[in-house]
Amino acid sequence: MHTIVYVEIFIYLLAMLGVGIYFSKKDLSHNDYFLGGNKLPGWALAFSERATGESAYMFLGAIGFIYVAGLSGIWILSGMLLGVVASWLFLSKRFMTEQQKYKVNSLTDYIAVKFPKHADIIRWLASAVMVLFFVCYLAAQFSGMGKTIYSFSGLNITWGTIIIGAIIIAYSCMGGFMSVVWTDTIQSFLMLISFVIVPIAAYMEIQHQGLSISTELAQMGNGADSWVGGLNGLALGAMLFTNLSWFFGWLGGQPQLSSRFMAITTEKERITGRNMAIIWTLIVYVGAFLSAIFASTLYKQGSIEDPEMILPHMVFEILPPWVAGIIVAGILAAIMSTASSQLLVITTSISEDIIHKTLRWNISSKKLVHLSRLVAVISGIVGIIISLKSGSVIYSLVSFAWAGIGNTFSVVILLIFFWKRVSGIGVIATIIVGFISAIAWSLSPMEAVVSAKAATFFICLIVGVVVSLVCPDKNENGLKDILK
Repeated sequence: MHTIVYVEIFIYLLAMLGVGIYFSKKDLSHNDYFLGGNKLPGWALAFSERATGESAYMFLGAIGFIYVAGLSGIWILSGMLLGVVASWLFLSKRFMTEQQKYKVNSLTDYIAVKFPKHADIIRWLASAVMVLFFVCYLAAQFSGMGKTIYSFSGLNITWGTIIIGAIIIAYSCMGGFMSVVWTDTIQSFLMLISFVIVPIAAYMEIQHQGLSISTELAQMGNGADSWVGGLNGLALGAMLFTNLSWFFGWLGGQPQLSSRFMAITTEKERITGRNMAIIWTLIVYVGAFLSAIFASTLYKQGSIEDPEMILPHMVFEILPPWVAGIIVAGILAAIMSTASSQLLVITTSISEDIIHKTLRWNISSKKLVHLSRLVAVISGIVGIIISLKSGSVIYSLVSFAWAGIGNTFSVVILLIFFWKRVSGIGVIATIIVGFISAIAWSLSPMEAVVSAKAATFFICLIVGVVVSLVCPDKNENGLKDILK
């Protein structure tokens, strides 16, 4: 790889570390550390939410999938786009106002304060589920970074994972939510630039080689030149439902995303953030889709050993080194922004939701920040160790983490926001069933028929409604009354 690429990546990593050092020198309260202390502008929170929400999946996984599937791959992005738009249009304001009403610093704490009688159980249960999934999810991000660095430079995967992981741990623990949001903002711009440059450069290369996009897609076979993948009937319905099911995970259940809504201070800032987030998403999703389709035109199937590495392969072939370095930084940015936010969720769950709120340790705000930094370092180290020891297992866990966290807690949030009869017992049952069903469904043959990303949502919704009716908060004899 050209020297200039190394220099650009080094500058980028140094900048991320610099942000963490800057905020480490600030006098941060625990409210600043966990949720920004109402000091962050809406546009920065929007960019942070978008960078956190996409991760390496957009740069590697989604593009690799569309590269192989062809035009029908658009439905995955469509499901995600609908979820993003719905969350900003219908949920962001409610998160903002509810945080200002209850003065909470996390999604778990918000759910708990809504049901005081069951608050401690909810905090323990929700925190345990989040920590379990997010430690594994964090480890997968670390593993992805090591493999990405190796694919570009040949640097040993272990050392690549440790170096990038240490930088993420450093800036995340030093500045908490403040440094994570501002590093996310920088990373979001890099991702945006990447998906503007790559499709334009790829299209120019197609024109230079005199290739026909429609002809190349038709020659791929397997319905690659069809928006529905050449499917019809039940097969078409199953494909659309599975791909569009990404929608459900965006409906308030991802704590690393909902925290950005909770940190917004005014309606004006929320509207600014909403507009910026939707525009960003449209540009990036269109750019990602076109990049994948153009890659299918330029590179025949089988010419790349790992389809998920098609984007970096294309970047280094068609772009000058200094531009390729920016795209590489964009890929790392996608991974690092998600990893840092996941690390912060783990830290908040342990230090704020468990130690501070549930165990009720009577310590000062500054000591709680110091404790949180220690928790962040330990959690990050555990993530690195798991990543290095059990990479293949981690990626299997990531496949249902979206369902286990996003869909389970999306149901909880939707019920709290829009149904007055939801009960504390109903919420507890939803979390337990969501955790179990996400794992069981993902590992069962049913996953091939209906994705756990959809099944978990509807299972949790049914359980939440039924148990809330049977065990309402205001009437301990709810079951007897219903049976009368």
